[in-house]
Amino acid sequence: MQFSTRVTELLGIELPIIQGGLAYLAYADLAAAVSNAGGLGQITAMSLPHPDKLREEIRKVRKLTDKPFGVNFAIGEHGRQFSHMLEVAMEEEVPVISMTGGNPTPIFEQLEGTSIKKLVLVAARKQALKAESLGADAVMVVGHEGGGHLGRDDIGTMVLIPQVVDAVSIPVIASGGIGDGRGLMAALALGAEGVEMGTRFIAVKECVHASAAYKNALINSMENDTVIIKRSIGAPARTLKNSWTDKILEIEHVTPTYDSLKDYISGEANKRYIYEGLKDQGFGWAGQVTGMIQDVPTVQELFDRMMADAEKIRRKWGTPG
Repeated sequence: MQFSTRVTELLGIELPIIQGGLAYLAYADLAAAVSNAGGLGQITAMSLPHPDKLREEIRKVRKLTDKPFGVNFAIGEHGRQFSHMLEVAMEEEVPVISMTGGNPTPIFEQLEGTSIKKLVLVAARKQALKAESLGADAVMVVGHEGGGHLGRDDIGTMVLIPQVVDAVSIPVIASGGIGDGRGLMAALALGAEGVEMGTRFIAVKECVHASAAYKNALINSMENDTVIIKRSIGAPARTLKNSWTDKILEIEHVTPTYDSLKDYISGEANKRYIYEGLKDQGFGWAGQVTGMIQDVPTVQELFDRMMADAEKIRRKWGTPG
């Protein structure tokens, strides 16, 4: 099944599927596998300790694939400066930069005059319009179902995507609650021209940094086994529910401040769960799509399955391939 949308043309990819930034998990092995399978793989920049490590990951991706890939910048992290990391990505001539979780204006300013494609994750129509005005080449629009950091308005993907499609002229990429070919086709029907998936890409063989315990938790969880934390400090984010997140919610109820929460919502707490499988000593991001995850395929197997599902739907709709 062949796809041609403004997203595939913009990014030079075969399939309109983008791998999310995935803090502490999106490194060269996963990024290259997604790109080799026809999508756009990404490295997570701000999870790396220093610019030289980002340069190393970028060069490793290029040894594993000759296809386009991106680097994601989670710009809302407390106290992290991204300009030196971005400089490395520019020096290495990375074809795509995506931005999540904060004000992207400084990144646009630093990228001015380059040919790098710029994608911005948004969770509201107003944010999409702002990203377009700054010069975004496309917006990735995440609904309330998504994992990790979300918008504050609790608007689901089904409602949010067509609103943004109607509001902007640049391509829209749907995110949140998408993990198979049905989700891809639904997003296209809503007017999106591609999808971004995060949680589904954790439970693949090439996500080598994710522990078996984390992947098994995704397989064994249902859509109601997630919870939103950090709402009290204005940064809502969806995780798998466990005793650690129960403690976070308890703190938010009693003393809803960043200082009270910081040890519980830290990157170290996240890594204890996702790397070591210490489910009572940390947390793992996950969207409601976890209820649809039943196995750990390779990326290529996942894409083949998605394309087969998409082809069945296209035939059912009665449109030619």
